[in-house]
Amino acid sequence: MATAASFNQTSKTVCVMDASGRLGSSIVHRLLQRGYSVHAAVQNHGKLWQSFEGLSSNNKKLKIFHSDPFDYHSIMDALKGCCGLFYSFEPPSDQPTYDEFMADVEVRAAHNVLEACAQTNTIDKVVFTSSATTVIWSDSHSKAPDLDERNWSDLNFCRKFKLWQALSKTLAEKTAWALAMDRSINMVTVNGGLLMSPDLTIANPYLKGAAEMYEDGVFVTVDLRFIVDTHIHLFEDITSYGRYLCFNHVIKCNEDAVKLANMLLPPSESSLPQSLEATRIHQQRISNKKLNKLMVEFDSKLRVD
Repeated sequence: MATAASFNQTSKTVCVMDASGRLGSSIVHRLLQRGYSVHAAVQNHGKLWQSFEGLSSNNKKLKIFHSDPFDYHSIMDALKGCCGLFYSFEPPSDQPTYDEFMADVEVRAAHNVLEACAQTNTIDKVVFTSSATTVIWSDSHSKAPDLDERNWSDLNFCRKFKLWQALSKTLAEKTAWALAMDRSINMVTVNGGLLMSPDLTIANPYLKGAAEMYEDGVFVTVDLRFIVDTHIHLFEDITSYGRYLCFNHVIKCNEDAVKLANMLLPPSESSLPQSLEATRIHQQRISNKKLNKLMVEFDSKLRVD
């Protein structure tokens, strides 16, 4: 594992794992636009990564690797020669939904990937995709002031209310941090809100507990472009550290809730009860100040090689 002090932005071969999903594939495309050479590590699920097949034949900076987070050797192959890793977890095709067993799967995947990073001598930095749901769920948070990166979701609370996505993400991120600190891996996490992508559906596991998030002022969303740029900036900025809540919108009024419902549900089901106070605005109780300070000067234009 290369030390943090040796981080060199001119060594620009990076790995994106898993590049099969909406976020991962978008990160690949943005990195290529910014001049990076990319190892796109894909699994066998999803169709988005298939667009890389034609692209890779015309772009010498893109290499595709078929990797499995439970196959250590395939992880090492994808990481070979890379100075950085952008890691996000996508549920396997044979277990596509979050349930009480997904936490074990996601934790094992995170452990394998971080252990592989520790075994390389080229990885300078890991950008680990987590979720805002690792921050917001706890009995004690209802009485707390603004939540930020210092807060963690309570595991027992998540189990009690069957918040399986939050449980899985929290355990996986804690596992990653434990290993990163033990093995001196330079890592930052992006704790994103609900990703507002074209393929968003009502079945998204982030939406479990949406009504409670809305009422508590912690229902946050993030645009695809913003979270992609966040990943890249956190990798490039040598001053970045720790966790970063990543969102650019808070659903805190009836108008916002109706707009989201219209996106997710057919018209006959998307109308909210009239009892909701149309003019009421729930106080925002979650802060992304840490990220905002870092993103102010981020230049999202294409890098000139």
